[in-house]
Amino acid sequence: MSTPPPAPERVDPLEKADYELLAEFRHVLRRFLSFSEDAAAVAGLTAQQHQALLAIKGYPGRDHVTVGELAERLCVRPHSAVGLIDRLEGNGWVRRAPGPEDRRQVVISLTPAAEELLAGLSRVHRDEIRRLSPLLRTLFDRLEG
Repeated sequence: MSTPPPAPERVDPLEKADYELLAEFRHVLRRFLSFSEDAAAVAGLTAQQHQALLAIKGYPGRDHVTVGELAERLCVRPHSAVGLIDRLEGNGWVRRAPGPEDRRQVVISLTPAAEELLAGLSRVHRDEIRRLSPLLRTLFDRLEG
């Protein structure tokens, strides 16, 4: 005698308002990403280069990353991160150095030129997030309500 399959879980049905909320949220995200890409381009960076500089500066607890950590933060494979690091280094925005704990490991850090470039970009991004904050709060409130 076989055991009957478990009863299907009750799924919270989606309503038109749910689709509208999700669509609006994605629209706001796309607007921010478009803003970010444009701001990076004005600064002379690709979106991925900007993302890499921010990932290095914003890494928790320190101002350098390994290739693997950067790859993870950018959601790319390590060999892709190496190519990006090569281009950043060629532009004078990052430097490689032996790791402080393991000299066989290479760590990547920003140069003063990249620090200055990133600070300017980060200010305009922070301002844009502040501008979008009321809209995002409204969307989150609707989601929870």
